[in-house]
Amino acid sequence: MKRGVYLIALFVAGMIGSANGGQIVLQGNYQGKNLYVQNPFAGSGVGFCTIEVTVNGNVTTDEIASSAFEIDFTPFQLELGAKVEVVIKHKDDCVPKVLNPEVLKPKSTFEVVAIEVTKDGVLDWTTNGETGQLPYIIEQFRWNKWVKVGEVEGKGAKGTNHYSFKVVPHSGENKFRIKQVDFSRQPRYSQVVKYRSMDPPVTFAPQKVSDKITFSAETMYEIYDAYGNIVKKGFGKDVDCANLKRGAYFLNYDNEMGKFIKK
Repeated sequence: MKRGVYLIALFVAGMIGSANGGQIVLQGNYQGKNLYVQNPFAGSGVGFCTIEVTVNGNVTTDEIASSAFEIDFTPFQLELGAKVEVVIKHKDDCVPKVLNPEVLKPKSTFEVVAIEVTKDGVLDWTTNGETGQLPYIIEQFRWNKWVKVGEVEGKGAKGTNHYSFKVVPHSGENKFRIKQVDFSRQPRYSQVVKYRSMDPPVTFAPQKVSDKITFSAETMYEIYDAYGNIVKKGFGKDVDCANLKRGAYFLNYDNEMGKFIKK
């Protein structure tokens, strides 16, 4: 919960900015687009609201004495992905409105140069073209769906970036991929990489359960009730089922799907 509150606070303060102290501050990464500002009259009715605009500490030459103006990044010769801080100073009795603050949010632009799963079960990938820091989500294909199995923070640095993540293969052929989701909420995927595990298939017992299920080896698992609601998930060799109500349950484990009865 604390981490969620922190991320929300960071987004609001860092990306959208605040209007405290007669200024709006926006921080992010240059994505090749300019900002547009709606600029009302001052509360006194004399002149417009905005007093000055700076980009990374440098005063812009934009025409701010108008009802709307554009913050043009071209004169600053910024590279894509470069960090940007925009400060809009304004009079105390009015507040300008930035119409498109999302243009400074990180955008998923990565290109995968190489991706593989090593013999030690490590997913390695190398990227180019990153223009902002976004997490990479690692997914594994299990139980006829893609399942999130981990997350690695993206570097967002210019040039080549290398990443690795220890995966837990199931028996037989495995499929992995990585993805990023930026402000557009549209996921961007890598190609799928395959890996074959020589471990024997996992089994479980009993079929009619009183207290617990035991797997033949440690495995990821999910348990669903008869209505499709997930009631337990995790990784291990034993699953405590004592608190489950009587009835039929569906069990996803290893790369298999089965079912059991809780007595």
